[in-house]
Amino acid sequence: METRKFMTGVATLAFSTIVLGACSADDANEGNGEDASQTTTTEESADSSEEAEVVSGASLQDGTYSLKELNDNNGYHVEFSITTEDGEITDSDYDYVNEDGDSKQDDEEYNENMKEESGVSPEEFIPQLNEDLVSEQNPESVEVVSGATHSAHAFQNYAQQLVQAAQEGNTDEIEIDNGADLQDGTYNLEEQNYNNGYRAVFSIEVEDGKITESNFDNVDEDGNSKKDDEEYNEAMEDESGVGPDEYIDTLNDEFVETMDDEEAAPGDVEVVSGATHSSESFILYAEQLVNAAEKGDTETIEVDNFVEE
Repeated sequence: METRKFMTGVATLAFSTIVLGACSADDANEGNGEDASQTTTTEESADSSEEAEVVSGASLQDGTYSLKELNDNNGYHVEFSITTEDGEITDSDYDYVNEDGDSKQDDEEYNENMKEESGVSPEEFIPQLNEDLVSEQNPESVEVVSGATHSAHAFQNYAQQLVQAAQEGNTDEIEIDNGADLQDGTYNLEEQNYNNGYRAVFSIEVEDGKITESNFDNVDEDGNSKKDDEEYNEAMEDESGVGPDEYIDTLNDEFVETMDDEEAAPGDVEVVSGATHSSESFILYAEQLVNAAEKGDTETIEVDNFVEE
C-alpha cells in the first residue's frame, strides 16, 4: 500500500495523544455554536513549568513554507506561510484574501458585520493567531479565539500542515481543495510513534459523497485497543469521568452523524467532556481525512508525531 508521510508535534500528557491536521473553515459559520469545542472538564492538564525532552519526531528544517486554499468562500480564501530558522517558527503570515489579493482585514463592511454577529473581527483575530503561533511554536497551543472558532481551527490545522512540511523540508506549496465534494473510497491515517503506549489509527469510508463509517482508535504495539485496557479505562474514569471505551465510540458515531449535513465540518463534532484533548485529536485527524477525501487521495497518511517526556 502506498503511503505519504506527514509529521506533527505532540506533547505527552496524562491521558491523551494531541494531534493536528488541516481542513478548511467556513466563515459564514462564525458565531454559530461558538466555543462548542470548549469544555470546563478536561482529561488532563497541559500546564507544566518543566521543559520536555523530545524523544520521537523530526525537527523543523529552515525555510519558508506556504499553503493556499484553491476555492473562495464568501469571496475569500486562505493564504498562509511560515518561516523557520534554527528549528523555530520566526514568522507566521496567515490571511484571507480575495481574487484581487486584498485582505479580509481591510474589508470594513465584513469586519463590521462579523464584529456585530460574533464579537470579533478579522482585523482582530488574524494578527492574534499569527502572533500566538510564533509565541507558542505549537499550532495546538494557539488559543481558539472566541467568536472565530472556525477560523481559529482552520489556522491551527493549516499551521500544523506547514509544520509538517517544515519537518520534512518540503517547500512545495500545499494546496487545499476546500469545499470540494468527497470522493468515494477508504481513507486512512496512522501515527508512527507511541505515546503512553498507544498511537492513533483512523479510517473513514465515503460512499455517494457521504462519510458512512468512522474508525478512530488508539492501539498498542500488539494492535490492542485502548478501549479494552481495563486499567487505563478505570484510571481515566476516576480522573475525568469518562474512559476510552466510551468517548472513542461517541466520537466515531457523532462524526458520521454530523457529516451527514452538507454544510458540516469535523469541527462541528462536539467535544466529549472529560476527554477534551482526545476529542480535539479526533477532530484534527478527521479534518485531514476529509481533505484527503476532497482530493480522492487514498494513500495512507503517516504522521511522524513528536512525543515528549
